[in-house]
Amino acid sequence: MSDIKLFQFDQAKGAALELMRAHAKLEKDLQQLVESHMETFLNVQFLASEFTTSNGGRIDSLGVDENGCPVIIEYKRHTNENVINQGLFYYDWLIDHKAEFKLLVMDKLSSEAADNLEWEGARLICIATDFTKYDEHAIKQIDKNIELMRYKYFGEDLFLLELVNSHSSNRYFSNPAAAVLQEKTIQETSKKERKDYHQNRIAAASEDLLKLYEHICEFGLSLGDDVQRKELKFYTALKKIKNFASVQVWAPLQDPSLRIYLNLNPESVELKKGMVSDVRGKGHWGTGDLEVIVRNIEELDIAKQLIKLSFEQN
Repeated sequence: MSDIKLFQFDQAKGAALELMRAHAKLEKDLQQLVESHMETFLNVQFLASEFTTSNGGRIDSLGVDENGCPVIIEYKRHTNENVINQGLFYYDWLIDHKAEFKLLVMDKLSSEAADNLEWEGARLICIATDFTKYDEHAIKQIDKNIELMRYKYFGEDLFLLELVNSHSSNRYFSNPAAAVLQEKTIQETSKKERKDYHQNRIAAASEDLLKLYEHICEFGLSLGDDVQRKELKFYTALKKIKNFASVQVWAPLQDPSLRIYLNLNPESVELKKGMVSDVRGKGHWGTGDLEVIVRNIEELDIAKQLIKLSFEQN
């Protein structure tokens, strides 16, 4: 259970004032606040509110995250309301009705965004004033991408949104070779054989390059208990609520390397020709404006310092 306290300091009086916690007066108030600032809070582009499903339900909020993954958001004012089960009901509906969601994305965003949806990364975000230990245990038993976030209002103009727990689907593999074999077993199509797909580039990489890749991913995970690793179509995302690093394997014979994209302002770090670059305005897969290229173990330290900085700032 949450027991967060927030204090405001009055330097002139040398006093500390505790700001009282509050819940949303109405569930709709919470929903409207999050929908109005969804990209700022969650890095999710807002698509629809109170979306009516063909099974007679209403999804509170729908969106697409920075990785192109569909996102369902469900809200509850109190701890004892069963927001997880309700969210799972809508999650299953969404997976069974991909065409309807794709049409919504085409209408609200673009055809390109609709074509690049990452369905295996579809997420359910449950936002409530708190969660029980049973809620946190339950999501670990479910093979879906679920995140529990608690909210609190403090005073007149402060809003807390905290990631309590998360669980990723077992369809994401920590073993890249296993992921490639599984993907090919499920669907042997020419589209899946595209060389620019992340898992196919991993399969073509040398043992030394794969060691660098796993080292970077493990380092990212070691930065915090709330870090998640997401194996996506074009890169591996390391994230908390938002991505702080996108890791790609490049395996051409002439220049095998890792390309890491970080959510850092390029003007705030020292650039290094051929390794640390400003990629604002340049097309690339991944999220972030700073590109870091790692070709050998000697370059790992610089990359790890910048990844840690991105983690701290995001």
